[in-house]
Amino acid sequence: MRKHNYTVELTKPTAAEFVHLRQEVGWGELPLDLAQAALEQSLFHVAIRMQGELIAMARVIGDGALFFYIQDVIVAPSYQKQGLGAVLMEQIQGYLATAASKGATVGLLSAKGKEPFYQRYGYLLRPSEQLGAGMCAFI
Repeated sequence: MRKHNYTVELTKPTAAEFVHLRQEVGWGELPLDLAQAALEQSLFHVAIRMQGELIAMARVIGDGALFFYIQDVIVAPSYQKQGLGAVLMEQIQGYLATAASKGATVGLLSAKGKEPFYQRYGYLLRPSEQLGAGMCAFI
């Protein structure tokens, strides 16, 4: 494992950086104007940079009161498996500890095989005895 001198910033990346990082992990293309709108509407951002370059990011979206959704937890392929995902989640959990009140719901969609990572932070698998399968639609 390489040791890095990275910086953690609670700021949104540029739309171009966001699009590039999504492409690096194979999430496809996204128009810059759509990326910019998505970033502007987010409740919380965390970015990790190495010598100024965006190497990881995550954001939280939602209504800011009752529903929060963890979105775009992304680590550049060459920096994966080095604990940066945990750094992102620790920042998100810190934000949620102050922003989300008792009774709020925090959701996320895990990439296949990444569920154990999120379970470490208390997120529940669906379906379960209490909850049905999570669902989504792609437009």
